[in-house]
Amino acid sequence: MTKKEFSFNDAVLRIEEILKNIESGEPDIDRLSSEVKQASELIRLCQKKLRTTEEEINSIFKEMS
Repeated sequence: MTKKEFSFNDAVLRIEEILKNIESGEPDIDRLSSEVKQASELIRLCQKKLRTTEEEINSIFKEMS
């Protein structure tokens, strides 16, 4: 995967696109491995962004208390 920086929404859209290609029953076998790898990296990116956002929100709530 190129080191293109994806926004959370862009990453989710790309993951959905990859999943749709796989579920179609006729994935491009030559690209399947690289697309699964990209989806895996994008999922990790999304998880990281979700954790970071959760931590930031929790910090804001603590400051309000």
